Amino acid sequence: MGEPLRTLKPRVPARSAAPEPRKSVGREYVEALVIALVLASVIRTFFVQAYKIPSGSMEPTLLVGDHILVNKLIYGLRTPDSLFGLEVPGLPYGKYLFRLERIHHGDVVVFVFPPDPTKDFIKRVIGLPGDTVAVKNGKVWLNGAPIPDPHAHLEVSDTQRSAVSPRDNFPQIGTDAAALGAVTVPPGKIFVMGDNRDRSYDSRFWGFVPEDNVEGRAMIIYWSWNADGDGILPVRWSRFGMIVH
Repeated sequence: MGEPLRTLKPRVPARSAAPEPRKSVGREYVEALVIALVLASVIRTFFVQAYKIPSGSMEPTLLVGDHILVNKLIYGLRTPDSLFGLEVPGLPYGKYLFRLERIHHGDVVVFVFPPDPTKDFIKRVIGLPGDTVAVKNGKVWLNGAPIPDPHAHLEVSDTQRSAVSPRDNFPQIGTDAAALGAVTVPPGKIFVMGDNRDRSYDSRFWGFVPEDNVEGRAMIIYWSWNADGDGILPVRWSRFGMIVH
């Protein structure tokens, strides 16, 4: 005998889940904006940040009105100096969690200004921990010898140099380091100077920079505006894309 035929019951379609209510256009824009702001904040804090050059202390390498990008991850992962302007006791603000690359002689770095942590400065690294640094008649000496200094810009003649000015001769007469003829960079610190040596307020005047204060290394000029230039649009087109070195 053959197998009895089975009665086919009509299939009842499965009940589909009720569609979720669609978000309003306004809510979608707000969510997209919040995500964009969070991503921008993370990138700015840990990876790349834009800065504008406000003074001539780094001329001719960097001019007033240059806009630069700074690589903030080049030396390692550094925690921000505050959380949206607030400091919570116990958190390691402004410290490196780990290092990726060492700071080198000649690096152009952005750092938190030691005498005033609310300000950022940009200078060139001259001395590293253990180095001895001196300035004699405006010329930089490192570890007992004058250095090749292709980035330095000097405006004052040798006959106009002052024996008592840290701009021209460092360390200053009357200090303990003056007897030794040089200062030794302590562990965990660096000695920095502006390329415009005669018009730079730097380590000759206020001392060393803690390595933890270094926020990153200057990479590239992405925009340059000459506020004192002629014409309707005084843009320095030739500086776009210049590598900072």
